[in-house]
Amino acid sequence: MDLQPVKGTRDFYPEAMRVRNWIADAWRRVSLRSGFEEYDSPILESLDLFEAKSGPEIAEQLFSFTDRGGRRLAIRPETTPALARMVNAKVNSLPRPIKWFSISRLCRAENPQKGRLREFFQWNIDILGEPSPQADAECVLVAVDALRELGLTAAEVKVRYASRALVTAVLGAAAVGQEQIPKVLSVLDKRDRVPAGAFEAMLRQAVSQDAARQMILRFMDTKEPDAAAVSADLGGELSGGAAADVEAAIDDLRQFRSALGSFGIADWCRYDPGVVRGLAYYTGIVYEVFDATQSLRAVAGGGRYDNLLEVLGGPTLPGTGFGMGDVVLGILLEEKGKLPSEKKFPGQRLDFFVIDADGSSAEQVLSVVAALRRGGLAADFSYKRQPLGKQLKEANRRAALRAAICRGATVTVKDLTSGEQVDRPLEDFLAKPLG
Repeated sequence: MDLQPVKGTRDFYPEAMRVRNWIADAWRRVSLRSGFEEYDSPILESLDLFEAKSGPEIAEQLFSFTDRGGRRLAIRPETTPALARMVNAKVNSLPRPIKWFSISRLCRAENPQKGRLREFFQWNIDILGEPSPQADAECVLVAVDALRELGLTAAEVKVRYASRALVTAVLGAAAVGQEQIPKVLSVLDKRDRVPAGAFEAMLRQAVSQDAARQMILRFMDTKEPDAAAVSADLGGELSGGAAADVEAAIDDLRQFRSALGSFGIADWCRYDPGVVRGLAYYTGIVYEVFDATQSLRAVAGGGRYDNLLEVLGGPTLPGTGFGMGDVVLGILLEEKGKLPSEKKFPGQRLDFFVIDADGSSAEQVLSVVAALRRGGLAADFSYKRQPLGKQLKEANRRAALRAAICRGATVTVKDLTSGEQVDRPLEDFLAKPLG
């Protein structure tokens, strides 16, 4: 009988749970102060929802089953389709823009490896109903704000951004057929993850025309593109619809960069035409967050998706957002030494450890603990009848800030950081425990 955790999942012992809560609390604080409202969705969804968004092949990438009623269900691998479903259901009554966030447990049928598990937690930020590049930039600002909140710096993390719309326009101008474009995008998305020779072979298979392939490679090396640079990469002047599509995408990038500067986060970000994001539903600016050396998988990724609600049976409603998982982020924070020590996790330390000074105040200890907790303070005590010194050792082991030593009508309050202590009347202490 195998009673171990399922491969690719985690047990959260208290020390791991402290880290998980610390990260999630930072995500929630940043979301709320940025004007986002929290939502959640069922962990089980109709498999049709994910197939409508990503095609029938998605079934191989998630955990699905048929229930006793014959319904095809799936454990959610992401929340964006559920977000679209929920917004579609009440789209006419929701004020615009819709700014929502979630912190969700997700499951994917992955091959577990460093930074990739079958079960994980993901923070999702989305803005619906706002088409401007400033909304895309605000999503990046929120991601950067959370990374800063967790102690990371612009020297340690980089947001790499590009434009899916620009890449698509360039492929069209390079005479890549519409039916080829999804396959080519999938290849371009792998550029930084496979050896150069393997990438060239994959691209050759996706784009047989040598001239078109060379145009694409030149474009992929472009730095901060403008219309003239893109036109040169493509070997001549652009005209007609191709020129208009390229100019529109470049203008969005220009506005996006300007907003990043105004938000004060330009130093966190750099243009990288190799960022195209593998998911088919992205339509505009896209981005991925990596550690500065790119030694780990992406910490976060997202972009603009203006057609998703329509694909799922709703109206045309612009959308943009990102997801940030806890697995890679946790590895990065640990590698950079950003995790708090055990005694410094916010919300984990006791305000008081209540002590029976001489073995005669056990009942008093219980009433003092209850009174402190009613007053909103974190308080605990020892079940064992043991000497004062051992109780103080337990207080320190429990990372208590203070000891409240009960001596009948008097309570000795000892600061366990400085060692200072003061005697206070019991009634005065209970009325104002923190002095």
